[in-house]
Amino acid sequence: MTEEKYSIKVVPNENSRIGEVDFNNLAFGKIMSDHMLVADYDDGEWKEVSIVPYTNFNLSPASSALHYGQAIFEGIKAYKFADGRVSIFRPDKNHERFNRSALRLEMPEVPTEIFMDGLKQLVDLDRDWVPEKEGCSLYIRPFMFATEPALGVHPSKSYKFVVITCPVGAYYNKPLRVKVETEYTRAAKGGVGFSKNAGNYALSLYPTRLAQEQGFDQLIWTDAKEHKYIEEAGTANLVFMLNGTLVTPGSDTVLQGVTRYSIMSIAEHWGIPTETRDVTVQELIDGIKAGNVTEAFAAGTAATLTPISEIGHEGEIYTLPAPETREFSNKVLHYLNELRYGKIEDPFGWNFLVG
Repeated sequence: MTEEKYSIKVVPNENSRIGEVDFNNLAFGKIMSDHMLVADYDDGEWKEVSIVPYTNFNLSPASSALHYGQAIFEGIKAYKFADGRVSIFRPDKNHERFNRSALRLEMPEVPTEIFMDGLKQLVDLDRDWVPEKEGCSLYIRPFMFATEPALGVHPSKSYKFVVITCPVGAYYNKPLRVKVETEYTRAAKGGVGFSKNAGNYALSLYPTRLAQEQGFDQLIWTDAKEHKYIEEAGTANLVFMLNGTLVTPGSDTVLQGVTRYSIMSIAEHWGIPTETRDVTVQELIDGIKAGNVTEAFAAGTAATLTPISEIGHEGEIYTLPAPETREFSNKVLHYLNELRYGKIEDPFGWNFLVG
């Protein structure tokens, strides 16, 4: 298929809502920007790719996604440089992960011309929605869902790919108290834990509410078989500084996070040892007791880097060193911010400039 096949039609929004937005007081995910990208898949091909004013969809009550769960998404952020240019942080990695999720859920891959070129045109069109205030950004949500209006357990014959955006502040505004989950399960070996699909998050909601009623902010999910191995938090990957080595859990039940991967790459660039491996709950607890776990944090597009202050396990609370004393996480967060806002050179080529 040629690039002309995916030419993107643009329909400008004549009634911008940007004047209604208080950019000094941004809640996360509440206010949507003026435009969205929409593309439909049917008869084995993508068609009708367009950028249109943000609006609601008309869906059949029999749409496959509503009954059989074929729905995936991504989270990306765009930042505004001091000179007015806008950059999207590592969208190519999100595109790769999006298509891995699509493959696992028997959905069509989204071509580069639609995903990457679409992001660039959409963000450029709504560039005034990208906050200038440090700590804020334009959150970008690509997603795809099945639309075939038919009942029956089979892959849908039609899909809709959409990208919406919204200006956001911080997802978390304080260090996290987290609880090790040993009863409920988020993902199992051979399942869909590595994919960013809607069902993974639906499974987490009830156990998370129970933990919040006990005074925790989030969960540390563990493996489905033994609840012995640490996986990830409900909204982010987990990273620990253990005996001077930056360690993060890794398996097919853990989302391959872009932020986590970036942090690990920066650590390696700085000469800090890193490991992606199985981490047991007992190793973590013993390390905290012995003072060998000096840092623990959640890493994700929404969470960015959020320190973990306390970990609850089997009725006990384990306290980590004060966040302000943590050398690596404070240094890498500052470096990431400087990089994403264009204040320093980008030695990795991670900033995807819109203009």
